[in-house]
Amino acid sequence: MSRDIHTVEGIARVVGVDGATAWLEPEQTTSCGSCASAASCGSGSGSGATGIGTVANRIAARRFALDNAAGLAVGERVVIGVDHRALIKGALTAYGLPLLLALGAGGSAEAAWGNDLASMAAMAAGLLLGLLAARTVAGRLGARGELEPRFLRRARPGETCSGSVA
Repeated sequence: MSRDIHTVEGIARVVGVDGATAWLEPEQTTSCGSCASAASCGSGSGSGATGIGTVANRIAARRFALDNAAGLAVGERVVIGVDHRALIKGALTAYGLPLLLALGAGGSAEAAWGNDLASMAAMAAGLLLGLLAARTVAGRLGARGELEPRFLRRARPGETCSGSVA
């Protein structure tokens, strides 16, 4: 099977099967747990984790459902993929849209009134409007299935996220 150059791939483990749905958890890469946010995403190790809830709760929150047309079984490792354009759309929706509306509203208020207080109020209103717009756009992307991971294949023994076999 050729690798689609427009797909971001990752390895996940099947942790449950419920009829036609398989529940998966993404595997941690070697870099997981070494960044500044490791404690809050659930990948940190040791007792210094300061995120919300327990490590088990944070890891369980990363679980996702996948159509089980391939007949996956608990414990299997699979390669899943997401179109890289969907990731870009998601990031621009979540971060770019609220930021653009906040800065646009603040700049417009500054040009119209030249008052810092009015600019700050307009930026806050623009941010709120941007967050609501992002929620709407993300809902549409989700309804179309653009943000959902796709089953690509079963992972080879020892395969890592980079596609290499250890």
